[in-house]
Amino acid sequence: MAINQRRLLTVSERGAIMKILALDSSGLVASVALAEDDNLIAEYTIQYKKTHSQTLLPMLEEIRDMVELDLSSVDAIAVAAGPGSFTGLRIGSATAKGLAFAMEKPIVPVPTLEGLAYQMYGTNAVVCPIMDARRSQVYTGIYEFIDGEHGYDMRVIQEQCALSFDEIADSLNNIGRKVVFVGDGIPVFRERMAEVLQVPYTLAPAHRNRQSAACIAALGSVYYAQGKFVSGAEHIPEYLRLSQAEREREQELHKVIYRDMTPDDVPYISRLEQETFSMPWSADSFLEMIANENARYYVAQRDGQIIGGCGVLMAAGEGNITNVVVAPDARNQGVGTGMLTHLMEKGSSEGLTAYTLEVRVSNDAAIHLYEKLGFVSEGIRPGFYEKPTEDAMIFWKR
Repeated sequence: MAINQRRLLTVSERGAIMKILALDSSGLVASVALAEDDNLIAEYTIQYKKTHSQTLLPMLEEIRDMVELDLSSVDAIAVAAGPGSFTGLRIGSATAKGLAFAMEKPIVPVPTLEGLAYQMYGTNAVVCPIMDARRSQVYTGIYEFIDGEHGYDMRVIQEQCALSFDEIADSLNNIGRKVVFVGDGIPVFRERMAEVLQVPYTLAPAHRNRQSAACIAALGSVYYAQGKFVSGAEHIPEYLRLSQAEREREQELHKVIYRDMTPDDVPYISRLEQETFSMPWSADSFLEMIANENARYYVAQRDGQIIGGCGVLMAAGEGNITNVVVAPDARNQGVGTGMLTHLMEKGSSEGLTAYTLEVRVSNDAAIHLYEKLGFVSEGIRPGFYEKPTEDAMIFWKR
């Protein structure tokens, strides 16, 4: 993965005096802060059995009342812009946008992972925030602090992204420096860290291992000075990947369906056979089988396109699977498994109790598929195949 580096200006380099209100609801923590002239005036942070919709505005109101804040004196609203919890990001974004519209102030979107990394300001280790992204992934990035003329500069080594923990561990191993981890992904991946990391590492302490609106305020002032702010209307969270509902909708749109083969499907299946096998079936052979009352032939279809086909010839309660073909761009995606599962489920409903098929002894991918589905090799047919001549393995599932 390409490594990008960019430098964030230190506060003393900016020279700007400003008051910034900051929100972070990207994870389990809800946090609100107010900073002015490089001073943290107030911060309210909580992580306890309540939703952000219950906590964020009351926390903001408490800070306003305690420090007698005139909201019109605020220069900008900084918000953890993502990635993170989809619900949390939406609540934080909606709160920030509402404030921006009411106060006529800009929003400064701060990448969540940079806000987490800033907790480790001044460390000489590489900083790797990890947030549990579910589905065996983490939201992560890689950062370092460089001792500069005006304090420490935070440098982005790898931009925030969604990866498996093993992938980010590979990047850290390649960098070859000590790592400090921060974020709610630590408890989830603690054991895996010990297994795959080849560099020294440590874990951030309790007071520095979760989101902090104070860090969002600090970085927000940096971004504001660099002109990186938007209007309330322009701001949108950065999710990095689709939500569960969006993923399910996407999967449904591109779902593979299995159905009976029709004569209209035969030209596509015949072409797949010709592209795949040295001894392909002809279109006439498929048409003959479709018309045979003792044969059942099926296709796999996705987005209206035929991507595979299979068939079985039935006799005396046994099924001879004659064809299995999958389009090259649909292989290793479970299509073959899905087709054969569909074929056998249909066969069982018609009284089939055993299935057999032949496969070239060199066809490792097909052999693996059949064994995964419970087929067992019970013999060899010498020289069964031509072009080139090759033995066939005989598989049965009884």
